[in-house]
Amino acid sequence: MHFRIAAQFAPLAALAIFLSTFQLAHAGYQFVQAIGGSGAGDGQFAGPGGLAVDSSGNVWVADTGNNRIQEFSGAGAFITSFGMPGSQGGQFADPIGVTVDSSGNVWVAEYTNHRIQEFSSIETFITKFGTFGSGNGQFKSPSGVAVDSSGHVWVADLGNSRIQEFTSAGAYLSQFGTLGIGNGQFDVPYGLAVDSSGNVWIADTGNNRIQEFNNTGAFISKFGTFGSGNGQFSAPYSVAVDSSGNVWVADTGNNRIQEFSGAGAFITSFGMLGFQDGQFADPTGVTVDSSGNVWVADLSNDRIQEFSLVPEPSTFVLLDSALLVIGGLRLVRRRRRH
Repeated sequence: MHFRIAAQFAPLAALAIFLSTFQLAHAGYQFVQAIGGSGAGDGQFAGPGGLAVDSSGNVWVADTGNNRIQEFSGAGAFITSFGMPGSQGGQFADPIGVTVDSSGNVWVAEYTNHRIQEFSSIETFITKFGTFGSGNGQFKSPSGVAVDSSGHVWVADLGNSRIQEFTSAGAYLSQFGTLGIGNGQFDVPYGLAVDSSGNVWIADTGNNRIQEFNNTGAFISKFGTFGSGNGQFSAPYSVAVDSSGNVWVADTGNNRIQEFSGAGAFITSFGMLGFQDGQFADPTGVTVDSSGNVWVADLSNDRIQEFSLVPEPSTFVLLDSALLVIGGLRLVRRRRRH
């Protein structure tokens, strides 16, 4: 006897005369490609500190040591770059954080110029804001930048152990955080991300944890302790949230990437110290594109790496049934004619 799959869809209520099982899972992530190499030419890097993927799938990299931003296609082809050393508009001093908003504008956090700059999608300088200091709207080595769905700009003000919020025009709105180890306190808040609900996630690097806040700065949750076990961290530099609400962390000191649920439950991890494909040397940036591919800024290897999900094949086990419905498909056992 054998089975044929009927094209008709059938209700799940018709399921089961005898035992069956269905399984769909994933087996982790696989290496796809690497971009870069050490140098100052097009497509080369000198310590890439952060990265972002825009709605078209293009990859933007903060090429920190070369004081520029580079853009690549999703296939890894170099498109363009802009920036040079300096303190004028459009110039950089250690650009570390980069993000792209819903309009395609590119925002850059400059660690040494203590400011945020905005550029159009064609790399035209638009505006800048911030000066050195600890007052409202001032920065001490900002290292991360994110833009929410309302266009508000969130900045990881690393040296001041706080997060600041601004309008898209650079007007100061609010802040939260102080130096410390308590809930809502930080020790070197290096990276940040905003999810689809407007919640703000912080890579609290010195405290070896991730913290979550709502858009008014109220503490929601935290996870992580120092260590190398699943769900533990050693200086996590970057955090990202994918379209499913899962949280991705560049666990820099452990040279790996970890994935968690939105509730902070460990899901998977990949990576180890090295320079081969899929290995890392100080991964300081992580982001996830609309297809679920994971992109990593592999700082000390001067490259960007991409990874994709490895699906596990669907498994059907049918012991004996006249009719079985799985996922809306009717599986009908047909006896051979003798």
